Parts: sequence; structure tokens; C-alpha cells
Amino acid sequence: MESIDKAVEIYQLRIWIRKISPQIWRRLLVRSDSTISELHEMLQIVFGWSDEHLHQFLIRGKPYGMGRIGGIIFDDNPRQVQLRDFHFRAKETWLYEYDLTDWWQHEICLEQVLPFDLVKQYPICTAGKRRGPLEDCGGPWAFMELQDNHPQWKVLPEFAQLLLDHPDDLDDYQDEFRRLAYWVVCEKFDRKVVNRRLAEYVTRLREEEGISHAYPDTSAH
Repeated sequence: MESIDKAVEIYQLRIWIRKISPQIWRRLLVRSDSTISELHEMLQIVFGWSDEHLHQFLIRGKPYGMGRIGGIIFDDNPRQVQLRDFHFRAKETWLYEYDLTDWWQHEICLEQVLPFDLVKQYPICTAGKRRGPLEDCGGPWAFMELQDNHPQWKVLPEFAQLLLDHPDDLDDYQDEFRRLAYWVVCEKFDRKVVNRRLAEYVTRLREEEGISHAYPDTSAH
């Protein structure tokens, strides 16, 4: 096992989506040597996004992110830029924008800097509220309108009626079922599932890159 970089600290980040009420938010513990590309992957996981759209971080007025052909091109390699390179101040904020058509703006705040704990595997989601928004629903304002029109007392009977009306052709109504089902569970945030997916992500990193400097295996401790 590679030795732990003594300069590595843990950033406690609070991330919330702007213009949504009640707020959809997460608290995330990440290593300070996490890269921009890794933070992008983490945010996709904790908010349940599909990573099918363009994104960018806006840090002190400069864009960073994973470039795509026909999309945004960034000046810096996101696999080489680490969070600690910015020397963030406590309570400093920056933006992560996803789906530049729907324009989901995630505000990220560095709440505090913590010492590295060898017992834990990072990243870890320690708290959060509500399920992430529906993909491709039109953005915050459209989401808020859909939310107002889909109270649970109204959605549950609609969901049940759809099942009754189409028992033999459910496959043809998958999108409608998925959207109705979202409003049934939209207030629930399953932190255990999110942390399992984060752990699976770290495992994939190790398999793709070997036991990397960014994510050494500390499970023996």
C-alpha cells in the first residue's frame, strides 16, 4: 500500500441546488487531493444524475470540467487539477453547473477542513435531504411547478390507476411510471445507497488506474 500524503486533508463540503425549495442538499467528505474530474463523478452520484449532459465548475470566475467533443473545451486537465491547488478558505463557495440547458446550479461550500482519518474510506456522504431532481424536466422553475402539481395524495391514486389500466403493456408506459414513482419517493434520500455507489466508484478507480495516489486502500487500518 502506498503511504498517505501527509498534506492530504479532508474537505467537508455542503452542496445544494439553487432555486429549489424545500432544499435538495448533500454533505460530502472528500480528500483534498481529489481532482476536478473526481469531484464531478462524486456529485453525479450523490445527486443521482445520469452524466448525459454538459457540465462545468465555476471557481473564482474560471471554468473547469471534463471536456466533450462538440461541447465545452477547458484550459486545464481536470484529472490533474486537485482541490487543494485552490487553497480554498473556510466558507468559500463555488459552482457546479450540470445540464446547461436545464441549468442546474449546485452551490458548493467548504464548511471546514478536517484531519485525514485512516479508518475511513473517502469520499463519504454524511447527510442530505430529498432525492435529486428529475433529469430533463426543464430546470428549477419547471421542477418547482411539477412539484406543486404532484402532491403525494394526488400521485398515489394516479400511480395505482395507471397500473390497473395497463396490466399487460407496462413496458409502453415506463417513462410515465418512472415520473410518477419519483413523486412518491421524492422526499426520501437513501444515504446508504449513495455511499455504496461512492465506494463502488472508488473501487473502479483502483481497477482502472491501480491503487492510485489519490485513493490508496486504507481498509487495513
